[in-house]
Amino acid sequence: MQIQWYPGHMHKASKQIRETLPQVDVIIEVLDARIPFSSTNPMLSTLRGDKPCIKVLNKSDLADPGVTAQWQHYLEREQGVKSLAISCQEPATLKQLPKLCRDLFPAKAKSLKGIHAMIVGIPNVGKSTLINSLANRTVAKTGNEPAITKAQQRINLGDGIILSDTPGVLWPNIENRYSGYRLAATGAVKETAMQNDDVAHFAAGYLLQAYPENLKVRYRIDQLPDAEHELLELIGRKRGCLRGGGRVDMEKAGKLLLTELRAGQLGRISLETPAMMEREQEETRHIREEKAARRAARKTRRSSKGG
Repeated sequence: MQIQWYPGHMHKASKQIRETLPQVDVIIEVLDARIPFSSTNPMLSTLRGDKPCIKVLNKSDLADPGVTAQWQHYLEREQGVKSLAISCQEPATLKQLPKLCRDLFPAKAKSLKGIHAMIVGIPNVGKSTLINSLANRTVAKTGNEPAITKAQQRINLGDGIILSDTPGVLWPNIENRYSGYRLAATGAVKETAMQNDDVAHFAAGYLLQAYPENLKVRYRIDQLPDAEHELLELIGRKRGCLRGGGRVDMEKAGKLLLTELRAGQLGRISLETPAMMEREQEETRHIREEKAARRAARKTRRSSKGG
């Protein structure tokens, strides 16, 4: 899936990350706890190499706690990284992060040089809010729109930790066809990057399958329909998203669903599980292999004609 959003400052940010990495002791990658796989930038994994990494599952207050526990187990067992589930709405959880950094490098924490950590993540995962909470002051701009941070900066958090902040970096091509929808459903990409109607239908279909009871409670529905289109129409009627002649304004109904999903008003919801991601990665590998085979076949045909 191609998301039409890769501003020039993101290319610059990628270069800055590469240049800063040799001076960094540990990388803190901030993920959206609702979509830990889809909010992981594969480019960052390649860049960091064997540097120690802490994966922070932010906005855990919006995610399904059972699924978050699955992800933490998966990240630590399969990827060999430390993981923390935190929420800026629950300040006590934030204290775990600097403590974990000091535990990883106890000697450096007490030295004059201190621990140099780099915080990275895609846009709108709550990175700037997290930094401000850790620093106990406003040092990073925050907002509901993605791509607020546009320049790298260094912040002294005290207690032996120096933090390098980087702009959110999104990659231009998303291989997993569902990840783009999940990024859009959680607000990680601007609404102009994808069709809102498509994203709403994707979210409605997923919620019908994975969280039917949440839908029933939120929209006071006794019997859920089978199809996402019917669900959006029902929500539109329930909430008065109507046009002339009593027709449902489907665009308005879809936007309402996405707004309430992003705000956590449907309850604590995760949009992907480790098992789902393993299946989808396998599907993506097959698609990639098929494309490569078609390219090779075209190349062979051209060579035959040329000969």
